[in-house]
Amino acid sequence: MTSTGAIIVAGGRGSRFGGDKLFASLGGIPVLERTLSIFEKDPRVSRVVLVLRADLVNADWGRRFQKLAAVVPGGRDRHGSVRAGFFAVEKTKPDIVLVHDAVRPLAGRDLIARVIDGALRWGAAAPVLPLEDTIKKVKGGRISGTLDREELGRVQTPQAFRREVLAAAMQQAGLDGFRGTDEASLVERMGGEVAAVAGEPRNLKITTPEDLIIAEALLETENGNRI
Repeated sequence: MTSTGAIIVAGGRGSRFGGDKLFASLGGIPVLERTLSIFEKDPRVSRVVLVLRADLVNADWGRRFQKLAAVVPGGRDRHGSVRAGFFAVEKTKPDIVLVHDAVRPLAGRDLIARVIDGALRWGAAAPVLPLEDTIKKVKGGRISGTLDREELGRVQTPQAFRREVLAAAMQQAGLDGFRGTDEASLVERMGGEVAAVAGEPRNLKITTPEDLIIAEALLETENGNRI
């Protein structure tokens, strides 16, 4: 049976949010707790590692979430935080490793299943949404060209990897001094395949206060549809 470990990355300061977005209330529950609950309840996820700012690391998290194997302090950027989480989750020897932004609290179980299945088949998978707007290249305040949006997409998390694929990609990035903005880019640059699976529009990233308002509206709509 395939085992899956998840790294939840929450090491940032949330400067654009204007406060600590990890603990902002979303439907009466803090954003971070909503995110952790997704993986706590998912039957295909066996272990979770939470990467937090050093000032937030404490033992209380493990009492609330049974799958939480470790809470570790993050690095100086996302790349360093994921490395810290990977070293912790690697100890449990999962077949598949998920990497997810803590501030994406609405990821669905179907999405998690798609990326896991994609990683099992291809070695790595990332959820992608199509672009709806025309995309222009801008330089020096002038439009210099138009990009083909059919070849572009918005990438989300969770991203999924066979453990050995992510280990090799992170090792090579370390040797080269490369620090990617996501983990799929580490696999791409060493020539590995990353499957693009269907993303979820509702799986938004809470970056600004406006994002939180949208997330609240999505929750209210879903709750209303269940009545």
